[in-house]
Amino acid sequence: MKLGAALSFGVALAVAAGCQRDESVARYAPADAYVLQSLNGAPFGADATLSFPGPDGVTGTGPCNAFSAAQTVPYPWIEIGAIRATKRACPDLALETAYFAALRAVTLAEVSGPTLILSNPGGTEMVFQARN
Repeated sequence: MKLGAALSFGVALAVAAGCQRDESVARYAPADAYVLQSLNGAPFGADATLSFPGPDGVTGTGPCNAFSAAQTVPYPWIEIGAIRATKRACPDLALETAYFAALRAVTLAEVSGPTLILSNPGGTEMVFQARN
């Protein structure tokens, strides 16, 4: 009897693990890419994008370079890991530095239609609009 109960419990755990839903930002932010509109309430003066190609990462472009990073916490949280970027210099490198620093600082994600807002309790806020 104990062996049968243990096997049933094991099967139930395996089934439950296989049925887990995707609770990543990628599930809630389905656009191909999001374009940064403002950073901390000010219009962002260059092109910058953010995409969620899967449940465990982000990719995008800063004003100068393409980048990728890990993102593994469930929605509505976000935690962008170390940013791996190409190494091109350009006149907007200071804006890119600010963009990457803000991405690393945000902890909350909110998706409302085509709008994606990334923020943290310290006051960082990034507003993106979907680009499909």
